[in-house]
Amino acid sequence: MAAKVYDEGFELCVSSRHRMKDLSHQNLTDVPLNIPNNTEYLDISYNSIQRLNESSFSRLIQLCFLKVTHCGLQEISTRVFNNMPALKVLNISHNELSIIPDISLTKLKIFDLASNLYKSYQLPVSFQNLQNLDVLSLGSKTALSVNFNDFDPLMNISLQHLSLGAGIHWQKYDSGALGKIESLQKLSLFASFCGCFRMFENLLWDLNVTRTTALRFISIFPDDCNVKEDLFKNLRTMPYIKNLTIENTWINSSFMEKFLKNVWISSLHDLSFVNITYNEDTPEGFQFRTINHTINLHSITFDSVKHFQYRYPTINMSVEAISDLTYLKFSGTGMNILPCQLISALPSLETLDLSDNLLTDSGFWWYTCSYTSVFPKLKRLSLSKNRFQRLSFISEKTHQMKTLESLDLSFNSIYLDGPCSWPSQLIELSLGNNNLGNSVFKYLSSNFERIDLSKTGITAITQEDLSRFPRLTHLQLSSNSIKVIPEFLNLALNSLYVDQNAITSLSREVLKGLPRLHTLKAGNNPFVCSCDSYWFLTALNKSLLQDWPLDYTCSTPPSVAGVPLSEYKTSEVSCEMWLQVAVVLPVLIAISAAIGLLFYKYDGAWYTKMLWVWIRMKKRGKKRSNLLQNVSFSYHAFISYSHQDSGWVDSQLVSSLEGAGLSLCVHERDFVPGDWIIDNIINCVESSYKTLFVLSKHFVQSEWCNYELFFAQHRAISVQQDSLVFILLEPIPTDSLPKKFLRLRTLLRQQTYLEWPKDERKQQVFWASLKSMLHMADKSMVLKDVAMAISDTAPLLTDQVSQF
Repeated sequence: MAAKVYDEGFELCVSSRHRMKDLSHQNLTDVPLNIPNNTEYLDISYNSIQRLNESSFSRLIQLCFLKVTHCGLQEISTRVFNNMPALKVLNISHNELSIIPDISLTKLKIFDLASNLYKSYQLPVSFQNLQNLDVLSLGSKTALSVNFNDFDPLMNISLQHLSLGAGIHWQKYDSGALGKIESLQKLSLFASFCGCFRMFENLLWDLNVTRTTALRFISIFPDDCNVKEDLFKNLRTMPYIKNLTIENTWINSSFMEKFLKNVWISSLHDLSFVNITYNEDTPEGFQFRTINHTINLHSITFDSVKHFQYRYPTINMSVEAISDLTYLKFSGTGMNILPCQLISALPSLETLDLSDNLLTDSGFWWYTCSYTSVFPKLKRLSLSKNRFQRLSFISEKTHQMKTLESLDLSFNSIYLDGPCSWPSQLIELSLGNNNLGNSVFKYLSSNFERIDLSKTGITAITQEDLSRFPRLTHLQLSSNSIKVIPEFLNLALNSLYVDQNAITSLSREVLKGLPRLHTLKAGNNPFVCSCDSYWFLTALNKSLLQDWPLDYTCSTPPSVAGVPLSEYKTSEVSCEMWLQVAVVLPVLIAISAAIGLLFYKYDGAWYTKMLWVWIRMKKRGKKRSNLLQNVSFSYHAFISYSHQDSGWVDSQLVSSLEGAGLSLCVHERDFVPGDWIIDNIINCVESSYKTLFVLSKHFVQSEWCNYELFFAQHRAISVQQDSLVFILLEPIPTDSLPKKFLRLRTLLRQQTYLEWPKDERKQQVFWASLKSMLHMADKSMVLKDVAMAISDTAPLLTDQVSQF
């Protein structure tokens, strides 16, 4: 899909690669119906689609670029384009259309109809509605003539460029046909006029009427055409023509002499020969004598020149004829040695392009050449795509060019052979596509303002590397393996290209270090789509990005891989910590308040306290079982209470606990008659696993309860810790405690106690906690029943022993 970038009009339409659909070479016989509705670019070329139907495009209202070439297309439905109001580029060239289709697309800017089979160039009336049309290409090998009214619908259209013809010989051209397109700026003519030179002269005259400024003639003369007439003499009287290109044509030396004579006398500024074959048909070669006339020509281009004869061409031309040239290009000519006379014979030359040749270090600076000056006004020199190698040698030779400002050494075989000395006036250097590595910065001049190091094998750049260039304004580092751009550079860069590297994110600090940056190209990098990219998406001025949004896609995480960065969605809240705190804190406060309210409303404090009692009991269970593993008790608990609370004790406490299988010691029932009360209290406390105190206002007023608390407390200290269990039957105000019960206040602060709830739901929790505490005693510890059985049988054993 990368090659699609070179389609004319591509940048007019495509905003995201996800909106491109390439269905070329799919053996299709019809346009698929499942094309996404948001498609902007559709290519269905190289298939077998003979007809375009309306239903195939009914949903593609966003389609901007449609390419249907090499499909054998023969027919287009009259309403097929009605549902494509956004269409700006339509390419249906290289098909079998027998007529020019009737199309009325108001936004259409580029329309390519070349290489079809219509027999006439007569345009439909609907073409007058193509008010935005800039480029139109027409060509058919069956259209042999151009009639006077063929282009009438274009009379009021501001057409910029018309490409006309299919490379065949025209039989007729009606004078004035092209003259009706008054706004035409450029004509590309792909037709042969061999033997019909009068027709060609009429065509040139019409172009003078339209005030066309640029002409491009393609294959104007076939290889076997013997041109003897002076075909371009009308150039002398065409003041508006400024640019002329001769392309893909056989040119003889005799024709070249006549042609250049007209060019030199004309108003042309730029002359180009592209992909031509040069043949010397005269024994003396090319001869061009000095013309005593003011020369307007300032630019000559020779791009891809093939020589028919197997020897160097003979060119005898006065240097004065080209002394006013400011631009000269010899590209793709096979040059391996620069002619000596050119070095000093072009006093006005400012730009010299010798790219795509066979020049070497010694071939450009030929040792046999002697000269007093070297390109005295040369500012820009391109030696790209040659065979130069030694950077130190080149840097030394550039000192001879006193005005040189820009040097292009890209696509060579440059290596770093030693220290380099660059002239101070040289401010721009291109070393792209040479394998140089990270150390290349050490061989460059601190005077450089523009540096191109694209595809030079750089894997890392440091702040120290870039600090060498205080005047640097333009830096190109495309197509390397750079992962990180240094932060806080503090450079005067205006333009930075770091596309096609290994960069995962661009931090805010990188841009802060480049305050003057107005052009940034960073596409085709493996961007990580996360919060690191949030500021890049929201805060960065996208007008800086020359390739936004097309070349920016997510690489990781896998869930968004391939998603255009412009479509990646993330929120400021999820990426900004202070916003997260600002949002979460009120939410937490609200939740805490709600929980607190529910906690208070449903007596959460009480349930929590009971849970804490149970947890502490479980935690200490193992410890107590180890301490008491050799101790046996008669009761699970001894109940200490005031006789005024006996009603609750009998009806609630005793019945519930004994009903659960627990053994209780109650003084009214289990004290031994005849023993002292104090002795009974001590014996019951010591023979019970726990001592249960039922606390109430009556309890703190009872003398005997005080004794029971005293003895139970001393047992807890000396024998069994945590053997005291307090049940708060009712709240006891602190000021109601007598002095003898001051110790109780301390115990209640230290010991966990259970409160008797009035709510029946809570009472279930109360009994469960209390029973769990008493059940902690192992069954082997509580031996009341066994002890009673032994005491009952003891007299019998005594009687039996006495009988013996």
